[in-house]
Amino acid sequence: MDDDHTASPLANLYPEPLDQLRDREYPLLKETTYLDHAGSTLYAKSLIESYCHDLTANIFGNPHSASASSQLTTSRVDDIRLRVLRFFNADPDVYDLVFVANTTAGVKLVADTLRDYRSDIEGGQNGFWYGYHVDSHTSLVGVREVADHGHRCFESDCEVQQWIDSHQNSDDNTTRLFAYPAQSNMNGRRLPLQWCNQIRNSGGRNTFTLLDVASLVTTTPLDLSDPLVCPDFAVLSFYKIFGFPDLGALVVRKDVGHVFQHRRYFGGGTADMVIAHGGASWHAKKKASIHDQLEDGTLPFHNIIALDSALNVHKRLYGSIENVSAHTSLLTQQLFHQLSSLKHANGSPVCHFYTSPGCAYGDTATQGPIIAFNLLDSSGKWIGKSEVEKLASIKGIHIRSGTLCNPGGAASLLGLSNEDMEVNYRAGQRCGDENDVMRGKPTGALRVSLGAMSSWHDVDAFVSFLQEFYVDLALPPATPSPASRQIDPPVDNRFYVESLCVYPIKSCSGFQVPPGVAWQVNQKGLAWDREWCIVHQGTGTALSQKRYPRMALIKPYLDFENGVLRITTTTTSNGPSLDIPLSRHDDPHLVAPGGWQEFKRKSSRVCGDQLMMQVYSSREVSAFFSDFLAVPCTLARSSPHDNQSLRHAKTATTTRSTPVNRDLMPGSFPADPWCIPPSPSQDSTQNKSLSNDSPILLVSRSSVNRLNEQIKANSKPSNTTITTNKAVAADVFRANIVVAENLSSPLQQPPPLSSSEHNVLLRRGDPSRPSILTSEQPYIEDTWSSFTVGPANISFDVFGSCQRCQMVCVDQMTAERRDEPFSTLAKTRRIGGKVLFGRHARLSFFEGDDDGGGQVVTVGDVIIPSYE
Repeated sequence: MDDDHTASPLANLYPEPLDQLRDREYPLLKETTYLDHAGSTLYAKSLIESYCHDLTANIFGNPHSASASSQLTTSRVDDIRLRVLRFFNADPDVYDLVFVANTTAGVKLVADTLRDYRSDIEGGQNGFWYGYHVDSHTSLVGVREVADHGHRCFESDCEVQQWIDSHQNSDDNTTRLFAYPAQSNMNGRRLPLQWCNQIRNSGGRNTFTLLDVASLVTTTPLDLSDPLVCPDFAVLSFYKIFGFPDLGALVVRKDVGHVFQHRRYFGGGTADMVIAHGGASWHAKKKASIHDQLEDGTLPFHNIIALDSALNVHKRLYGSIENVSAHTSLLTQQLFHQLSSLKHANGSPVCHFYTSPGCAYGDTATQGPIIAFNLLDSSGKWIGKSEVEKLASIKGIHIRSGTLCNPGGAASLLGLSNEDMEVNYRAGQRCGDENDVMRGKPTGALRVSLGAMSSWHDVDAFVSFLQEFYVDLALPPATPSPASRQIDPPVDNRFYVESLCVYPIKSCSGFQVPPGVAWQVNQKGLAWDREWCIVHQGTGTALSQKRYPRMALIKPYLDFENGVLRITTTTTSNGPSLDIPLSRHDDPHLVAPGGWQEFKRKSSRVCGDQLMMQVYSSREVSAFFSDFLAVPCTLARSSPHDNQSLRHAKTATTTRSTPVNRDLMPGSFPADPWCIPPSPSQDSTQNKSLSNDSPILLVSRSSVNRLNEQIKANSKPSNTTITTNKAVAADVFRANIVVAENLSSPLQQPPPLSSSEHNVLLRRGDPSRPSILTSEQPYIEDTWSSFTVGPANISFDVFGSCQRCQMVCVDQMTAERRDEPFSTLAKTRRIGGKVLFGRHARLSFFEGDDDGGGQVVTVGDVIIPSYE
């Protein structure tokens, strides 16, 4: 990309050069490309410094007092309220401003008020009818649930206009509220502001307008100077404009203030007199102003005072909001142009955009600085949005993905019908999950949004990111490589178990099974695998390395001789350790006084599912983990009464087994005397979600070797994370079984390239066979449908590939996050829009089996695969 933008019109928009401003005010952006300003813009360093100086130079008391500190607070709040109104060109004689927690709180305040409102027109009833535009934020949509007289979603601008025209001079007694966004938070389209004026002039005395300006005011002026064309209510959040403080506002036209007289709830500070005893129920509300009636309780006055610094710093840095609008409009126009120009070698587009008719980037009247899109590969298949966001995060690029809290706009632009969404929900789709494409349609979109401090560097960095990872540079072959490989007759001793590993504590370091030790396996997986987890003491959610990489440094050791799980960390390896009894009976940390029967199980969230866990009550246990991870947490053990285990929280096809009646020995399952028996029938073919865990995860040493050769060949420096060409260890993939090849056996012909291997060559512009191919068979496990292990030919089913996330970038020895191996995997192993590496497996189930409790595997066992 061309970095020379000195001649750009952007260079003269702000009082000082943007590069200098960014270096001084936003030093963290040196290692970050931030493109989520529609979610929240960034606060300037000097804003926080100014605010801290204000707090340390003054004493601000509770405004509901008469002290000097209280009066200072009251005075400052009044002054800032006026400043904010003037920021929006709002005449304080016409408008009042109510401070609220955020935009949603302002919407809810209006909705709750109108629910109590009773029109003074003859025959008027409590409650209201509600209409909202399809492009509305979820918080606007939610108002329909309290609209007692019905609601309607307007699915186009034309529908809105027809409704306005049909209600000219309406004189019925129904109270109505029409709400819509000034700017879509999904794709940045700007909706007609004149609707507010048209509705007011239509003659409907009891029809009110609510305008969500939160997305608009991030980069664009809100001009409320002409009250005749402005909404009755406007809601916004200040962190979207200034980055800080976390505060919102409801701007109200004073001539509609009478609706708040009907509001039933009152809080401290909004009443002049309250009789609370003697059987009476009477109070007198404050009436001096609208904000006096609505600001219940003590205001967040410190946050309001921060607005003073925010307004000052914003003006000093950017001059005006008009400058910000021009700056972001030009940048977004250029970004859209560059994204539109991205093509695969066959000429097909890389980006599919979700734009609205009549909107054009560069036209501030119709379009804001937001771009919503999805990616396509060279064959026209969708690339999963969550996979793009994962890789972007590793590369230090901050974007947003999903339905973007805009359910109507997303469904409309993505072509999702109501039936599609209901079917997807029944199939497991939830907000924030990784079900990117369902029934052939994307379930969400990628969103990039620019703000006041966005730069050419941000634009170039994001486009370069897409070019590197998602543009195929060479034409695909005339005949695509077959999905399955042609395999010669198998060699009996070709594959063997190189290592076995269990992870006694979910997401912590593994325990390597010693060579020569027979390790038990059943339908739940390997013995002692993910028997425990670490849970947050506040939320009950199981922690993972994805968010807490230091969990890799927690090292559990199964000491069967002493009957304990010995846990050490990098800070305790030479000092005291934590010993957890393997037997539940003997565990004083777990069992409550009076016996285990009195212990209360707790529900914990594991991989999105609620599981019953036995949470350790010992302060010693919680302190051990909390101190090391710097988060309030403790250990929990999977409940013996729950038919789901930690290793496959998303899949309920297996149950806890009847315990093996034997003394505790290495490699055997926990002998819990109160385990429930397995269900009498079991469908081993039931579909399972692979987005989380499975009974057994298998990776191939040959595949790891191939990946490392590709890392060395393709890695390049990064400014965002620790980057090295050093090979990654197999342990980053957290496999239970690592399969290796016996290269001294008779050599089979190497299989042809898989489609995933061919794709990486396309991106490199070299469709020929790579020179790194050896006698090993990397990714041969992709073709396995099942395999047997050991002299007893224990049978395992292979039921899918493992979808990878950023967690593989955590170095298991140092807990440092790196670019690799996910960066290279994203280029070489993106299949069906997902990044895959390794295979999910489980012990084969046959009618009459006792859950396979007596089966064992050993390091060195021969593996004989069956192919698809």
